[in-house]
Amino acid sequence: MRVVLATPLDEDLCRLVEEREPRLTLIREHALLPPMRWPSDHTGDPEWRRTPAQQRRFEELLDSADALYGIPGEHDAAALARTVAANPRLRWVQAMAAGGGATVRAAGLTAAQLERVVFTTTAGVHGGPLAEFVVFGLLAGAKTLPLLQARQRAHEWGPRWFMGQLADQVVLVLGLGGIGREVVQRLRAFGCRVIGTARRPGPPPEGVDELVHPADLAAVVGRVDGIVVTLPATPATERMIDREVLAAVRPGCTLVNVGRGSVIDEPALVEALRDGRIGFAALDVVAHPGGFSRAEFPWAWSPEQRLRAVLLTRSGRRSIL
Repeated sequence: MRVVLATPLDEDLCRLVEEREPRLTLIREHALLPPMRWPSDHTGDPEWRRTPAQQRRFEELLDSADALYGIPGEHDAAALARTVAANPRLRWVQAMAAGGGATVRAAGLTAAQLERVVFTTTAGVHGGPLAEFVVFGLLAGAKTLPLLQARQRAHEWGPRWFMGQLADQVVLVLGLGGIGREVVQRLRAFGCRVIGTARRPGPPPEGVDELVHPADLAAVVGRVDGIVVTLPATPATERMIDREVLAAVRPGCTLVNVGRGSVIDEPALVEALRDGRIGFAALDVVAHPGGFSRAEFPWAWSPEQRLRAVLLTRSGRRSIL
């Protein structure tokens, strides 16, 4: 099998793959791929660009593959569509970054192409790191991180104020797949009471105290201290956290999203942050992968409108807005 590297991978790992699986030939030209900034940096340096000659050579390699390691450009639906159409021998694409399914859908592949090419993902491999980010976000909300930072900047060391404890909190986890189960495991270690979601009735999985149907979220969120989203982007999850759900939350609730941005109605979230219904939001994802536009999200650009109660992560950059 001829496997072409479509996304960066350290050369030592390339050699390990060849050693462990001698039946494949791993084709890579690292000069055609963006430099990695850290391990598992599937997109590489965002400032890096191929020359026209490099782009032609890169596409030649893609069009010679039986299988691809990674989606070209990682989230580039147009590049994926071009490659599948141009390479009739392609049979397998292994997506490496989270959100591969959404990229495949956006590529608009035909039924025949989807029948020919198998798409697989690294589902579960990101569970541990994302679960740690969830704990970080919930702790930041409980310990009033924005207020701590604001007072530190102002050199104000008093008076005292209330901080929550995760051991006293009820946390609703939307999605009990690989990432959700990792989240539950860590929350139980903190002593949280955990409510999970399930579309079919049955006993709660280990570590979950109670199950609710996603259609009943508005009736449940009023008794939780934190909401964690681990759900993928599907028609069923589109804006599941909508205006009605956000209107029913307990004031000061913390919201953490490590699933997909489309699960949350973001304009409604901005309103909930402004009036304090959501006391803190840690967003590892947003609905617009290209970033925030000034027109749609003025609160992410204007110093006068910025929401200090949001922790946003985009493309490996951390910033308090």
